[in-house]
Amino acid sequence: MTSSQPAPRHHRHQAGDPDRPMTHREILEALSGLLLGLFVAVLSSTIVSNALPTILNDLHGGESAYTWVITAALLSLTASTPIWGKLSDLVSKKLLVQLALVIYIVSSTLAGLAQNTGELIGCRVLQGLGAGGVVALGQICLAAMVPPRERGRYSGYFGAVFALATIGGPLIGGVIVDTHWLGWRWCFYVGIPFSLIAIVVLQRTLHLPVVKRAAKIDYRGALLVAAAVSLLMVWVTLAGKDYPWLSWQTVLMVGGGLLLAVLFVLTERRAAEPLMPLSLFRFRTVSLAAVASTFVGIGMYGATTFLSQYFQLAKEKMPTMAGILTLPMILGLAIASAVAGRLITRYGKWKRYLVAGTLLLTVGFFLLGTARSDTGYGALSIGMVCTGVGLGLTSQNLVLAVQNTVPAKELGTASSTVTFFRTMGGAMGVSALGALLGTKVTHYLTQNLAAAHVPPAGASALGGGDLPDLHALPAPVVPLVTDAFGHGVATVFLTATPFAALALLAVLFIREVPLRTAPAAGPAPQPAAADRVGESA
Repeated sequence: MTSSQPAPRHHRHQAGDPDRPMTHREILEALSGLLLGLFVAVLSSTIVSNALPTILNDLHGGESAYTWVITAALLSLTASTPIWGKLSDLVSKKLLVQLALVIYIVSSTLAGLAQNTGELIGCRVLQGLGAGGVVALGQICLAAMVPPRERGRYSGYFGAVFALATIGGPLIGGVIVDTHWLGWRWCFYVGIPFSLIAIVVLQRTLHLPVVKRAAKIDYRGALLVAAAVSLLMVWVTLAGKDYPWLSWQTVLMVGGGLLLAVLFVLTERRAAEPLMPLSLFRFRTVSLAAVASTFVGIGMYGATTFLSQYFQLAKEKMPTMAGILTLPMILGLAIASAVAGRLITRYGKWKRYLVAGTLLLTVGFFLLGTARSDTGYGALSIGMVCTGVGLGLTSQNLVLAVQNTVPAKELGTASSTVTFFRTMGGAMGVSALGALLGTKVTHYLTQNLAAAHVPPAGASALGGGDLPDLHALPAPVVPLVTDAFGHGVATVFLTATPFAALALLAVLFIREVPLRTAPAAGPAPQPAAADRVGESA
């Protein structure tokens, strides 16, 4: 075998024979439980997208509740990800994954029993806590078994499952709410049996070395970063609606958020076991991947959230059909992730996929930003395919680039750091763009009603701040509402386009280094000096 394709050498983790390398089949068996857990964890963030108009009509929630049901889970996922990553460097990874799945099961049960939007949002916070553990630990466990040079082959499976859950979730949620004998509460119950199966499979197949040393978790850092992100999210959700953008509330919240962020940095500098070691950011790849992941997160979660609203409220589609119409993005993401993973394993090159992915994400957002309620499906499909392929080429490969850079002892922390910035970007992005959507829809709808000389009685049927039920509106008002939502969602994607371009700019400066052939649990060489911030390439 030539040097360009080294012989597979996977780390030795089988309980019965610690000296025997794991075969491809044994790795797949060990990954099966992780992939199943990943599916239900990511599904929890996306399955509600198409179901939310139905859920909030039942629970009497408005546009702000729509945003918070999604961002509450993303926020707790974001805040907990570094903690799970740090714990994975200290205690049993398998035990942590199983614990995260138990948290997910309990919180999903409670979410399905929610009687109002406040209870539902609280349960979503707990769901995000469990989902954060499963998502972060999946990649960490993979890195502990397979060296970076061959990891692309298996990362493709993660990418495909992530794609199926991320963009297929809205389709599943739509089918559930359209099935009368199920109802929207099954959007939360559906993942429970799969989580139980994942726990059993992981117990039987996942065998990783346990690091036996005292765990010192930086809880103060976790509290500060969660508080900082939460305060800024509350600000972008309420600004422009409950108070002006330039107001004392803005000064207080933005200033408080920045102050908490500064305190977080100071805490990390002094912590014995920092939640997010600042030394990681001395590596240029880590710093740039964190920036790119933040902007990619906006696309990953924003696309599913706002496309669901577009197809239901601008195209007048039922939830199931709204999910089916996103298939171009689902297939683009899944295929791109799987193909790129195999090509990276075969040739060892990965930066080209990051560049192509962020470029396509930028193009896809721009195309979706030109859509209106009467835009043809063919034009929409081109934008969705570009967006899906772009996400498929970037999300997992940014993690791979970082894992290939850092020392083995910081693998879990570094992996969770990238995931942290991706989910933070998603949470902040969905919150900010959701606030923008509410403002723009109100603006365009007011213009449409005035231009059409619709009497106040027709406008009052919209139900104040609640999401409109198109089937309950007077016929003359429906096209005015669909036009407002079509234009509003397009404005959201157009606003997100520059952020995708910034992700492209960030990955252009990432330095490509050869993928390591040693497994992560073994000794890892220090990265080349040129990869450190401030040193030339």
